[in-house]
Amino acid sequence: MSARLVVLVSGAGTNLQALLDACADEAYGAAVVAVGADRPGIEGLARAQRAGIPTFVLRVADYPLRADWDRALADACDGFSPDLVVSAGFMKLVGPGFLARFGGRFVNTHPALLPAFAGMHGVRDALEYGVKITGCTVFMVDSGTDTGPVVAQAAVPVRDDDDIPTLHERVKVTERALLVETVGRMVREGWSVHGRKVKVGH
Repeated sequence: MSARLVVLVSGAGTNLQALLDACADEAYGAAVVAVGADRPGIEGLARAQRAGIPTFVLRVADYPLRADWDRALADACDGFSPDLVVSAGFMKLVGPGFLARFGGRFVNTHPALLPAFAGMHGVRDALEYGVKITGCTVFMVDSGTDTGPVVAQAAVPVRDDDDIPTLHERVKVTERALLVETVGRMVREGWSVHGRKVKVGH
């Protein structure tokens, strides 16, 4: 029985595509059952549609209150009975209503080694700081910005001649692989969260 994944996207959906490719192998142990987005007309939705996967779009602007959007997003995800919700480049923060239902089974990625360089510009900030090693993080989403418990991390060396695009591209390649590997291990082996510690496997 494959674990059910709902994937949330805001853009090109390259992380989504990596998950779709992985799920094509039964041994991976998961299936993407729906893809949600916060705006229409993006490549991430087109990838899902080409793969025959149901999609939904919920724009914050269409709701009178942010909490109403948050509840609608939770309801939409709930409708597909996910074992795990994956933020794959989803550029919206969820609220307490969503986390009340999906806390502990909602993962996201970040293009830096958290807690260093949290926020919207992880690659730029790492480069400007002058670190020699950066990387990417898969973490459990909590009520903060990039503050949830770390599930997995991978390092990416910074080259002397790197600029933001070259470094970001290498981080993204590593991030896709880490997300696929981590989600696969979680669904096959199980996971538990104890405070800030996440244990994959029993």
